[in-house]
Amino acid sequence: MGETKWESYEQIAQFLLDQMAEHFDLSRVEGKQKVEGKRSGTTYEIDGKGIAKNGEGFVILECRQYTTSRQKQEDMAALAYRILDTGAKGGIIVSPLDVQEGARKIAEAENVVSVRLGENSTTKNYVLGFLNKFFCWCYWYAPASGRCGCCC
Repeated sequence: MGETKWESYEQIAQFLLDQMAEHFDLSRVEGKQKVEGKRSGTTYEIDGKGIAKNGEGFVILECRQYTTSRQKQEDMAALAYRILDTGAKGGIIVSPLDVQEGARKIAEAENVVSVRLGENSTTKNYVLGFLNKFFCWCYWYAPASGRCGCCC
């Protein structure tokens, strides 16, 4: 049976973030896995895990391919608790849309970076933005001009 669209989105996000790990001060970004809560004793399945460059600590990768509503404050609070419970240093939330104002405030307080990744992105065609940076790659990319002609 084939992958669902959101599973593919998670894999694409993990792949691209791994390629750009240095921009997040990470050595690598791993895929979906389980992480234990230190306070609650529960187990969380996370979409990915970014390993700090110095090997001391990690960030939680959360992918949400929502295309009709932005990330809400409550959703960001749930991620913030997973960060606290697991002892993560922060998080990365990937979505095609920006986060709502309340979610942005929680993200800033809890060291969560919001990454925007186009909903139909692939490892060969993507538009990705974070930390006031913009990355684009597609089949029509022209290295001499730094533009692709289809989206930027």
